[in-house]
Amino acid sequence: MRRREFLTLLGGAAAAWPLAARGQQATVPVIEFLAAASPDGYTDRVRAFRQGLREAGYVEGDNVAIEYRWAEGQYDRLPPLASELVRRQVAVIVAFPTVSALAAKSATATIPIVFTVGDDPVKMGLVSSLARPSGNLTDVNFFGAEVVSKRLELLRELIPGVGRLAVLVNPGNAPISEPTVRSVEAAARGMGVQVQVFNAGTNREIDTAFANLVRERSDAVFVGGDAFFTSRRVQLATLAARYLIPSSFSQREITEAGGLMSYAANFRDTYHQAGVYVGRILKGAKPADLPVVQSTKFELVINAHTARMLGLTVPDKLLALADEVIE
Repeated sequence: MRRREFLTLLGGAAAAWPLAARGQQATVPVIEFLAAASPDGYTDRVRAFRQGLREAGYVEGDNVAIEYRWAEGQYDRLPPLASELVRRQVAVIVAFPTVSALAAKSATATIPIVFTVGDDPVKMGLVSSLARPSGNLTDVNFFGAEVVSKRLELLRELIPGVGRLAVLVNPGNAPISEPTVRSVEAAARGMGVQVQVFNAGTNREIDTAFANLVRERSDAVFVGGDAFFTSRRVQLATLAARYLIPSSFSQREITEAGGLMSYAANFRDTYHQAGVYVGRILKGAKPADLPVVQSTKFELVINAHTARMLGLTVPDKLLALADEVIE
């Protein structure tokens, strides 16, 4: 779906409301969707969130309103956006991913917050325990850092000769970049792979990082999970193709755009669960009583067309493991 169509999808419900309904909006609970990314590329995830809400009895534009706040990968926008939501006293804040959750938590201790994170939410201080989160937050943990070693293992299955691995992370997203680097370095040591870290937080820095990692003769690039990178998926896939360098991602959207492969939690399932939890909160449940849900569905996506372009033969073992093979 194109960006224009997606924006229409997001705005259509609000635009279609009659003026009378808008006048009654005070009686309709308002959910604020605080996302670090841009809306482009998130159509399926938002649809899954709405489906979770619907299963709990809430339909956008009928008995609930959803307002979307997209930081467009500019993480410094998140704290003021979160503060604005608190001033408006919305019913629930939905925060994706970790950087949004941290901004929301800093802004309010009373408004319920449902969020998703890729690292241990207890270690990050977001909840006190997985079984009983306490406070005003609960979440879905999609194990972003924990699946790093599996991603590297799958990359090595496809490219056994990887000896020098470039790791691309966004330094502006320390809650994700730092554990990603630690996890990659730990996994790489056990495989005898040399790791070199490259930082990029802007379009220009992505270009520079790719030029440098190619100059350093990296055998492959391992891109950390990051909302900004998702928004720059075409740029990342184009650069990997230009330099003929194999690439591994946590976001399937980048593989769909031309990246080589991705492995991560099924984010549609994650967003669906968030919608279910928001529905339960709207019915009176307290976040403190809703245990943290941990992802159980993971997906491997391989772009066979990109593999052929790189001169790679995807092993039958990987083809059998893949949840989707893009031709």
